[in-house]
Amino acid sequence: MSFEQEWAQQKQATAADPSPQMRLNQLPADQGGGSGVLATAPPAKKKAANTIETVLQPGTTKAADAADAPTNGAIKAFSGWETAVGLTKAHTHWDDQVKRLMGRLNSEKTALRGASNLFTGNDQLTGNGFRSIQPIQPPQSKVAGL
Repeated sequence: MSFEQEWAQQKQATAADPSPQMRLNQLPADQGGGSGVLATAPPAKKKAANTIETVLQPGTTKAADAADAPTNGAIKAFSGWETAVGLTKAHTHWDDQVKRLMGRLNSEKTALRGASNLFTGNDQLTGNGFRSIQPIQPPQSKVAGL
């Protein structure tokens, strides 16, 4: 669909329903786009962050440490050979990748917790803002003589 065709279609839709609208550029729901509703699940984010902290990070550290002793033994066994140099480089590269992975896991954990707190805080702030609004009371009419 060309821009002109889409513009004409929008003008017709606006003429039929002049209420103000906002449209975000996204795919329609039947083509893989979202429902247009922002949904968040703080408990699920907290659970995911806890899984990173209690399962993934300790498991990653354990796996990284498990490779140290055999690799160091192999490096000693091949001392004086180019194989020892290659193993040393590979082990250094392995350690760097483990550090990056641990940093990434830590970032994801922090982001999950931060997003959970942010959404919850925004919801509470919005709710408090609406609670402070007092409904307009109609004026009391005074009837003479009563």
